[in-house]
Amino acid sequence: MAQDQEKMKSLIAFKKRMEEQLEKLCAETKEVQAALDTVNGILLEKGFKRGDIKEVPEPPVLKEVILPKQEPEELKPSTQHMPETESVIPLKTMADEPLALIFFDKQAMHVLPDESKNFSVNTPPFTNFLVEKVLAKMQEKDSELVKSKQLTSDKTFSYNIVREGDLIREIVIKNVDEERLKELKSSIRWTFEKMHEKMKSA
Repeated sequence: MAQDQEKMKSLIAFKKRMEEQLEKLCAETKEVQAALDTVNGILLEKGFKRGDIKEVPEPPVLKEVILPKQEPEELKPSTQHMPETESVIPLKTMADEPLALIFFDKQAMHVLPDESKNFSVNTPPFTNFLVEKVLAKMQEKDSELVKSKQLTSDKTFSYNIVREGDLIREIVIKNVDEERLKELKSSIRWTFEKMHEKMKSA
């Protein structure tokens, strides 16, 4: 329950930052539009044709600023292993259907499967691919680095699958560096999409 409350607080803080950024962008867009209108008026007074004025670059369209899709620049690690700021990344199918939400806090990366899908640990390729070939392999690699004293035990990659019966409620992954983050995002999205396809065809 305490973890859920912390996640909600972080999500609310993230939402507030996005709203504030959107307000700033709206204000900036209005200022640019007002300045452009003034310039257009001056040009018209000087005898420029409307067609000439249209060649003046338009201000950026606000709808093209897609705030939630901020890519790994905002996920730069503050240390070797963890992202600097809290972030939320939605994972979707090719048809834009939600699969899961990746949520970052200062301690870990959290994968929250879409609750309406009821993803099970028994549905391929969750265990045989994501767990055994991706997560377990990353953990094994770091264990070898600890043995050779190239990495300390507190910096090793680790994961925990939170289940309710066979249903996957959350995957908690700790010590994720930038390189692994890219692989994990791709592997998790692909896994859940394949699982969703199998569940629909069952």
